[in-house]
Amino acid sequence: MTLEFLRSDLLGDVAHGFFTRRGGASSGIFAGLNCGTGSSDQAEAVATNRARVAEAMDGPLHGVHQVHSADVVTIDGPLSEPSTRADALVTASAGQVLTVLTADCQPVLFHEPEAGVIGAAHAGWKGALGGVLEATIDAMCDLGATRGRIRAAIGPTISQRAYEVGQEFLDRFEDEDPDALAHFANGADGKYQFDLPGYGLRRLRAAGVRAEWTGHCTYSDAGRFYSYRRTTHAGEADYGRLISAITL
Repeated sequence: MTLEFLRSDLLGDVAHGFFTRRGGASSGIFAGLNCGTGSSDQAEAVATNRARVAEAMDGPLHGVHQVHSADVVTIDGPLSEPSTRADALVTASAGQVLTVLTADCQPVLFHEPEAGVIGAAHAGWKGALGGVLEATIDAMCDLGATRGRIRAAIGPTISQRAYEVGQEFLDRFEDEDPDALAHFANGADGKYQFDLPGYGLRRLRAAGVRAEWTGHCTYSDAGRFYSYRRTTHAGEADYGRLISAITL
């Protein structure tokens, strides 16, 4: 089966893709294109999946050890040390494939076409609240990008209708970013529904960049996407990781 990936017209003709789980070598609960080396999937299957993505992107994959931080790594040549703890990557060098892994969190790909600068960020609620999106934009500007020319696309992520949270979650946002309350809706039994992509879009646009969400919900489409929350609700032991990639 061939690989399937989603594109954003906003990013223009830069090579990029939000890869779905279709076309991979993994089986069982990981069936498909699981690219998460931190999962309990067979290492050989994950390596095969990542090699297929590298071939599709025509270059070696750069990744980091994601920790829900606002830390950004700048790639300017040799393959990034994969144990580097960070949640975003940027580069102005051709042939460098920047990747992030997600399974409900937001994968965000960035492109500044005139300066030739790209970025990729892993932005769950904690990273987005902590400023990883703005940090990625700042790092791109350090490489020569102009803020107003940066375009950002949020790929498949958990949607508001599937993202139930409790009072402590809302309280943390109220303490750190009161404007975020606009992205909470009342749910059942005193819970709330949080709009993660809506929150990401607000942060990106407030930072001065054009942004869009592809509109795909990871939780609601098990045939195409892995989902940490869906796996948890199903009582499964582990889950696959989707990969998103961009290169000049």
